[in-house]
Amino acid sequence: MKKFFTIIGGMGTMATESYLHQLNLRTPAHTDQDYLNYILVNHATVPDRTTYIMDHSQANPLPDLLEDIKQQSALGPEFFALPCNTAHYFYDDLQAATDIPILHMPREAVKEIKRRFPNAKRIGITGTQGTITDRIIEYEVANAGLEPVLPTADIEAETMRLIYDDIKQNNHVDRNLYHRILKRMMTEQKADVVILGCTELSLAQEREPETTLPLIDAQSVLVDRSLELALKHRES
Repeated sequence: MKKFFTIIGGMGTMATESYLHQLNLRTPAHTDQDYLNYILVNHATVPDRTTYIMDHSQANPLPDLLEDIKQQSALGPEFFALPCNTAHYFYDDLQAATDIPILHMPREAVKEIKRRFPNAKRIGITGTQGTITDRIIEYEVANAGLEPVLPTADIEAETMRLIYDDIKQNNHVDRNLYHRILKRMMTEQKADVVILGCTELSLAQEREPETTLPLIDAQSVLVDRSLELALKHRES
């Protein structure tokens, strides 16, 4: 197979499925051959990223992710997509292990804010406790000259319950809880725009969309960038 890209997924599997579903839906295809060439590595047994970030005595996801990158690099993909915000804690180590570019999901999400909401200043960040703690999205927001707005401890507890108890454990999106989290970020934290900084939140947006608030879905942005880059390579 030529002119393909590799998706390092499985973190979690249902969120990766959401990424793939949106990617295929948005691909301008009228025949089987119009769809994109890609390899999905659904590495479901990668240790939990948040667990490790919060406690480095726990299993480290990096060796598994490095193994995936090195194995796939030998096949020669045009680029990598990594549909897990928290896994970008390891981005520099992963990119250093290959000459093949890895799309940076949080960075692309912040670029999209500048494009879609040019007047926004206060950027609300939602995600796992690991994402909030590792500050990867916070750094990208600040580096773009915008003001990061973090969740309160209570909002973060609700977010973790939605991500882990509802979605990861039971494949269920609590619509009321999901919408309440976003509205609290807007009303209590005074965010101008809220980033969905976890692929489980992207899954929630796909299943129970919030359409009244200004949101940037990081995984949705990654889908668009993956599609743009894949089509560019296919046409080259």
